[in-house]
Amino acid sequence: MQEKGLLIVLSGPSGVGKGTVRKEIFSQPDVEFEYSISMTTRPPREGEVDGVDYFFKTRQEFEELIKQGKLLEYAEFVGNYYGTPIDYVEETLNAGKDVFLEIEVQGARQVREKFPDGLFIFLMPPSLSELKNRIVTRGTETEEVINNRLTVAKEEIEMMSLYDYVVENDRVELAVERIKAIVIAEHCRRERVEHRYKKMLEVEK
Repeated sequence: MQEKGLLIVLSGPSGVGKGTVRKEIFSQPDVEFEYSISMTTRPPREGEVDGVDYFFKTRQEFEELIKQGKLLEYAEFVGNYYGTPIDYVEETLNAGKDVFLEIEVQGARQVREKFPDGLFIFLMPPSLSELKNRIVTRGTETEEVINNRLTVAKEEIEMMSLYDYVVENDRVELAVERIKAIVIAEHCRRERVEHRYKKMLEVEK
């Protein structure tokens, strides 16, 4: 029987650098995760490509997918929807491949309910002042939106207890190495591999 893949969920407060860390992970030659592209109703940022960074949808299109039950999780964040298409995730896991999700904290809570055996990693900023600096440096938000994002970020950090591991994003390359090490360790977890080795014993009887 095909062993199921591991669902890896990377989440954390807005502005912590989830997208940057995810891009660096997938630039590594030894990484074989399948990236599940999220959907959003927010407009593309400069350099973002539809179908690569996100699937960009209208609000009406997104709400239709919610009605059809086609989303593994979704959340409305600062006036925009974000969500994960469910069919791709299930098909890929059943094919024995690891699926990597980079999603908002609200969405991660929904995924936890549906996939309790997933691997949940919380990306933390070195400090709140550094988090504010990263949001401001984007240059894409007004002062009001920045303050709103910081307020939400503090609430999200308080939800850290929903996660299995916490990784500080002090330097992107270090955060990436920590995440890769966590995934390797998770694949060696006894609960995941025990049945395989018990079958080996049965064959050798």
